[in-house]
This record gives sequence, C-alpha cells and structure tokens, in this order.
Amino acid sequence: MKVAFVGVGHMGGPMCANVLKAGHAVKAWDVAGASLDAAVAKGASRATSVADCVAGAEAVVTMLPSSPHVRSVYLGENGVLSAASAGTLLVDSSTIDPLTAREVAFDALARGLPMVDAPVSGGTAGAVAGTLTFMVGGAPRDFERARPLLEAMGRNIVHCGASGNGQVAKICNNLLLAVSMIGTSEAMALAASLGMDPKVFAGIVNTSSGRCWSSDTCNPWPGVMDGVPASRGYAGGFGADLMLKDLGLATEAARAAKVPVLLGALAQQLYQKHSADGHGGQDFSSVILQYLREPDEK
Repeated sequence: MKVAFVGVGHMGGPMCANVLKAGHAVKAWDVAGASLDAAVAKGASRATSVADCVAGAEAVVTMLPSSPHVRSVYLGENGVLSAASAGTLLVDSSTIDPLTAREVAFDALARGLPMVDAPVSGGTAGAVAGTLTFMVGGAPRDFERARPLLEAMGRNIVHCGASGNGQVAKICNNLLLAVSMIGTSEAMALAASLGMDPKVFAGIVNTSSGRCWSSDTCNPWPGVMDGVPASRGYAGGFGADLMLKDLGLATEAARAAKVPVLLGALAQQLYQKHSADGHGGQDFSSVILQYLREPDEK
C-alpha cells in the first residue's frame, strides 16, 4: 500500500518505521527537519509538504500534537482534504477533542474520503515495539479497511463506535488514569509518613482492593518497582504535560456535555501546578512529588 505519514516525531516516527517494516511504501512529512530525516533514514521517501506527501497515497496516517494542528493539516489550504484523491483512507492517530474529530471526519466524508480517528495508548515504548492499542472511531467498513494498517503498528485494535468515539475512549481513560495515579500517590505518601515501608505497603495494595495500574504496573514511589519511571528519576514514560493536555480535553468535553467531572477537574489543577513547578517533562507518575517534602525524599 502507498501510505502518506504526516507527523513523524516521538510517536509518529517509530509508528512510521513499523509501517515500513510491514512492507508498505511510505512517504513522510514533518515540519521538524530532524524528525523527517530520521524517517527517511529508515526507508521513507521525503515529501516537501503535506500536499506532496498525500498526493497519490492510498492511505494517510497523521500523528499531530493537538486539535488546531489537526484542523490545519486536514482543512487548511493545500491540506489533506484538498490534496487526497477520492476514496483515500484517512487515519488520524492524534489525541484531540471528540468534536474536532467528528467535524474533520464529516468534512472528509463530504469529499469522498473515509476517515477514522485512532488515538493510541502504549507510549513511545509501545510505538517502537509495535504493541500499541488503537481506539478507533468510524464506520465499521472504514474500521475494517484500516485494520491491516493499524495492525502493522499495534497489537490491540478496538472499534469504539462512530466517528469521535476513539477520542472519547482515549480522554476518558486518561482522566481515570490521572485520578488513580493521584490516589496512589496520596496513599503511598501517607503510608510512608505514618512509618510504613513503601514497598511493603505497595505489596499489600497490590493484593487488596486498592490495586490499580498505577500501583501495580507504574508505581510512583522510587524504589518500589524496577524499570518504571520512578526508578530513573521519572525520565521517559508519559509526560506530565501530556497528561495535563488530555485532562484539559476531558474537562472541556465534560463542560460541553454538561457532565460533572469533579475529580477530573481537581486532577487537572494538580497537574497544572505540577507543570508550573517545573515537572512537565517528567513522567506523569512524578505527581507524587507534590506530596513529598523534598523531591528526593523516600
């Protein structure tokens, strides 16, 4: 398949590499020259613009930072919708608000371009390993058409329903993840302050009713688990600023739907403070530092 890949940065780059490994011909574009150079070095051909990248493609994959970027790349002059041939499959793996996803998909369909929103979970490690989870919104026939391409990049491909529902799944999952990480951090910090060994306490939680992904897979307390961001100064992983972005998407969607998300709003404010304190580039589990007297206290 001839695939256009727009956005080959931290996530898009390894995803693009896996599409190449699957035997597809890929033409890549990115505004960052270094990212584009890296994709070309792995076998992609170099595009000179979005329009050049998309021309002649059978499928287009985009991995972009935010909703305004998606609107610009798809709807702008010489964007995807104006350059793609009718029938070209469009796959947007950016994490954006559901309304934008639905509006862009509606405009794409009006031009004879089937589109699915397919945000991912699994981080850069999953992107490199090709084990991402794709949460896909769109018509069933378009989902089935996109499946082989998504399987080149991920392990779990889930149809979530109509257009925009992939984004709904992503932002609601991350809202829950943020709340559970904050709850785990509070409990770990309190137990340690009351004199309990954090590792022993984590073991009890993980065999009891408080168990969750934040406690048993990515525990935020340094020294409790090996190979997690907390064991390496919170480097790598899923950045706190990215979590803050997703919480903003969730709370804005909740406002539009008139659904109360009290804990989500509080989580957003806590991550806002955490970012303002200079931790935005660290893994989101570093939010536990908000509960410690000293950053290196254990």
